[in-house]
Amino acid sequence: MNEIPLSVLTGDIVGSRRIDDHTRLDQALESALGLLELQYGAYVDRYRGDGFQVALRSPAQAMTAAVLTRAALIRHSPSRRETWDARIAVAIGPGHLPETGRFASANGEVYVRSGQALDALSEGDTRFALSLPAPDDTLALLTRFADATIQGWTHNAAEVTYWQLQHAETQKALAERLGRAQSTIHQRLHAARWPLIEEYLAHVGQRIAAIMEAPR
Repeated sequence: MNEIPLSVLTGDIVGSRRIDDHTRLDQALESALGLLELQYGAYVDRYRGDGFQVALRSPAQAMTAAVLTRAALIRHSPSRRETWDARIAVAIGPGHLPETGRFASANGEVYVRSGQALDALSEGDTRFALSLPAPDDTLALLTRFADATIQGWTHNAAEVTYWQLQHAETQKALAERLGRAQSTIHQRLHAARWPLIEEYLAHVGQRIAAIMEAPR
């Protein structure tokens, strides 16, 4: 079977052992992963309780899927003091989609790089990693900036980003969806640094697409 362009997201919940309401956390993670299946046709799997892995046919959508996953978790956080988030390592490269329910057998190079990148994340405070077939220092730097922004999100900032990533609505439409004043939505999008996140995702998606289309 020929390899196809693939993205693999390997992640785990930050500080899961300190979280009291594991039932609600599990529901939030299941909801987030289910959304990736619906939105991107993703293949998903869970492991070790708080760990997960996702495979996407479209590498260009990988970082958008990763941001959406974190937004979905943060918006369900119980309080400002207890923010739910995930470390997510994204690897891009040729590979094979896993057999349904059999991620354990998916041991190609792109899966290995994703797992190794997650292991490296666990040693520091960064929560995003992007592993490409060849290093790209510019994308790596931009990804660290995006991660620093997301780590500062409140529940409200994550919620508006969560909906924007799915529907790309006007502020008026988003205000109607959430039952808030348009001025409130504007403030929350500003707090989320949404225009910058949107530009980052568009740029990284274009760069990844170009990388995968380049002759190897």
